[in-house]
Amino acid sequence: MKIVVCAKFVPDATADRRFRSEDNTVDRAGVDGLLSELDEYAVETALTVKESGDGEVTILTVGPEQAADAVKKGLQMGADAGVHVVDDAIHGSDAVATSLILSKALAKLDADLVVFGMGSTDGGMGVVPAMVSERLGLPAVTLGSEVTVDGQTVRIRRDGDTASETIEGTLPLVLSVSDQANEPRYPSFKGIMAAKKKPVETWSLADLELTADQVGGSSAWTEVVEVTARPPRSAGTIVTDEDGSGAAELVEFLSTNKFL
Repeated sequence: MKIVVCAKFVPDATADRRFRSEDNTVDRAGVDGLLSELDEYAVETALTVKESGDGEVTILTVGPEQAADAVKKGLQMGADAGVHVVDDAIHGSDAVATSLILSKALAKLDADLVVFGMGSTDGGMGVVPAMVSERLGLPAVTLGSEVTVDGQTVRIRRDGDTASETIEGTLPLVLSVSDQANEPRYPSFKGIMAAKKKPVETWSLADLELTADQVGGSSAWTEVVEVTARPPRSAGTIVTDEDGSGAAELVEFLSTNKFL
């Protein structure tokens, strides 16, 4: 079974994230970045499927030169190979263009099972798995909090606010998992050393038979027109209870601010 995990390189959420002044896109090259935390659950799912049967896991990412670190992390966790799609023309691509690039790469990889996380920690849209499944003409089972693969059948449990449902599909398909699906493993020393010898291919748009006018900011359906820094945090309200009126003041404060 050919399993491909679509992994994203994102700015570190604990670092100083910022936008590029020239086009208001997220600065991915000038800040510290890493494999999206939510995609680690996808990598773990793929590795578990591989270990329970026969197959190989490839990490696929689209992004700038630094995005190679996302592939490296997946390889250190136990994936077998990596593919990095990098091209200057990709900068500024939205979800629509990203799904196009991924679908072309996945078709070239001839994937049986495509695994996504539930979203990215920078964009948080969560729509790319469905877009990719539509472009590839494959079924999608998404937001799985529990995943079972039995032969050609993939079954998930999807947990909602009021109920859980079981959904299944037949390979080949697109799968996405939530952050409840598993506990991602930490790369071992052996895994870190082994990752250095694993094959990683670098593809351009031309390798996917795509042109610059099909992707990038110029063809994006959405645009960030303005960015404003978050204002500094203001001082809170202190409620004292010297005369026994503190509880009433607290209730009044919560009511006035519609917290109740």
